[in-house]
Amino acid sequence: MPIPKSEFDQLFPCEFSTPEDLLEPDQLYTVYEIARLLQQLDPDAELEAETEDVLLDWAIPWVMVHADDLVIADPRSEDEPGYYGLQTDE
Repeated sequence: MPIPKSEFDQLFPCEFSTPEDLLEPDQLYTVYEIARLLQQLDPDAELEAETEDVLLDWAIPWVMVHADDLVIADPRSEDEPGYYGLQTDE
């Protein structure tokens, strides 16, 4: 059910980092690491599974929106996720 804005003391702009702001140009990241970075966490931060699920709900659409600015690398093994990185001129 919708909640009136007046019930909150403060509202913030909904801003997301661009790939250039978030990712190092010479690194590749899993969607799990991107999810952490979007929340200004260390990419290796330990999270509860429920928290990680919520962060992934934000990260997956972010990857899709910025797909033109990203490159993808296949997983190195079957038990590993794929990797995403910043599209560069290299």
